[in-house]
Amino acid sequence: MAETTEDGKIDTDKKQLVKLVEDLNPGRKTKVRTPERQQLLTLEQKCDIAISMHKQMTEDLKRAKHHSERELDNYKATLEEADIHLAEVKKECCQFDRDIGKALRDKKCVTMSAEKVIRYIEDKVKTKENLIEKLHQKNAGLLAYKKKLQIQLKQQEEMGEGLTALDFEQLKFQNMKCRKRQDEQNLKHMELKLLAGKTLHVLNSEKEKLQTLTHESDVLNSDIGLREKLLVKIEEETKQAEEERNKAEALNRKLRGQLADFQVPHVLQYIKVKESHSQLQKSVKEWERKVEIAEMSLKTYTKSWDKLRIAAGARPVPARLAAYGF
Repeated sequence: MAETTEDGKIDTDKKQLVKLVEDLNPGRKTKVRTPERQQLLTLEQKCDIAISMHKQMTEDLKRAKHHSERELDNYKATLEEADIHLAEVKKECCQFDRDIGKALRDKKCVTMSAEKVIRYIEDKVKTKENLIEKLHQKNAGLLAYKKKLQIQLKQQEEMGEGLTALDFEQLKFQNMKCRKRQDEQNLKHMELKLLAGKTLHVLNSEKEKLQTLTHESDVLNSDIGLREKLLVKIEEETKQAEEERNKAEALNRKLRGQLADFQVPHVLQYIKVKESHSQLQKSVKEWERKVEIAEMSLKTYTKSWDKLRIAAGARPVPARLAAYGF
């Protein structure tokens, strides 16, 4: 009975230890052996297992802390880079607005502002390209210096010259410094590449805007020329209309003067004039009738004369001469 109690207690301790191991290492599965193959652990073994698990957990915590610190440093560096880039963008925007924006808002100097924008962007691109070239040269110099140091280190190792801890720390510090400087230069190089791409994109868009504005300016100039011609024509027509108006006013004044000086004749005088006019019309009609009769007689005599001339063997008189009595 005592043995059974002791075995049950050992099994309980074993289960608790397995549970503790599983809690400490969730990813590791611990197999519980069957009571037939079970080996009992002493207190020293249990203590060693607990100590080893504690050390492993401590190392895991240190690694996790180190990883989290590295991630935090990366995030801080990213934020600093974003802040620097944002400050540079704001600075460029302020300079662009100060140098170009005010001129672009003035519609009277659109062509000059467009040329100024292109010249400004080209100068910025050249400046960035020069800076990129300088950084390339500096980076190449650092790489050459690094290669030189590596060659010197290799030569020292071949010659068997041992390095002291101080030299090693100094080289390590210089290496870290060079790596940091190289990373900064690479970061600046990437930023300059991005900025150059954005600047080129802005330059292309501004060129398109310039072409559009130039086309609109040409259209407006042609429209202005047509309107000026139309204005000259309208001024000439206005001048001509003014002259005609002056003539009409003069004629109107003359007619008004005549109308003011007009006097209606006496009734008896009007009747006499009307009667004389009627007599004249009657005499004209009588003379017209007499002329018609004379023309018909002339035609009859002409025909008779032609017949006599034909009978005598002479040629008939042409119609154009017969009309005059030949």
